[in-house]
Amino acid sequence: MRRIRPEDWYRIRHLDDGVTWIDEPYIQEFYRCNIWHIRGRDRDMLVDSGMGVVSLREWVPQVTEKPLIAVASHTHFDHIGCHHEFACRAVHSAEAELLKNPTRENTLADPYVTDDIFDALPPEPYCSKCYAVKKAPATRILEDGDVIDLGDRRFEVIHTPGHSPGGIALYERETEILFSGDIVYDGPLIEDTYHSNIDDYVASMERLLALPVRLVHGGHFPSFSGERYKEIIKAWLEGKGKVRVDRAD
Repeated sequence: MRRIRPEDWYRIRHLDDGVTWIDEPYIQEFYRCNIWHIRGRDRDMLVDSGMGVVSLREWVPQVTEKPLIAVASHTHFDHIGCHHEFACRAVHSAEAELLKNPTRENTLADPYVTDDIFDALPPEPYCSKCYAVKKAPATRILEDGDVIDLGDRRFEVIHTPGHSPGGIALYERETEILFSGDIVYDGPLIEDTYHSNIDDYVASMERLLALPVRLVHGGHFPSFSGERYKEIIKAWLEGKGKVRVDRAD
């Protein structure tokens, strides 16, 4: 399989609301994490950091232009690979130990990281069998209701266990923008990892359904509207026998 030059590894798209969408297009879509960069007046925020097979700081200069807090929506391998590159790292308390002491098993690199998840390989010396997430102990522990303040923008931490015990979403109430991590996105949702919990997942989805949302930037797949957000959650809950959905809504 061919290898990609480091300067070509990341794809960068500038969206509205001071948001930049960064991803790794040579990873197959199902495994490809969305990396979100949000500009603030006093500092910027990074939501997730990809697999870490190519340096974000070296090849995406935008993430070094201002002080930055790197937030982990949760600690699976595809979301925290470059967290060690940033001095300020935040994660929910339920997964702080995983960010501090990641293994192939507890980050799900084993069994998922093989050459088969790539359409083209990262530059040498990358090796799928050798891949491991580097330690990145949190400098800030997050809890439900905490606020990440960028100076002119404030994001509320919403604890969303289910996909993983320390999953979080980040909500900007003023703009009704939600960075949802892996609890909800417009694609197949994963509810059967070693530390998933279906009862927690249901409770998180019921809580999110009540939230006024205009735009969602998820952990995978493209962003989507608040209307689509409600459709996804209602359909998922209905599939679990938890709500009766009025199709005329």
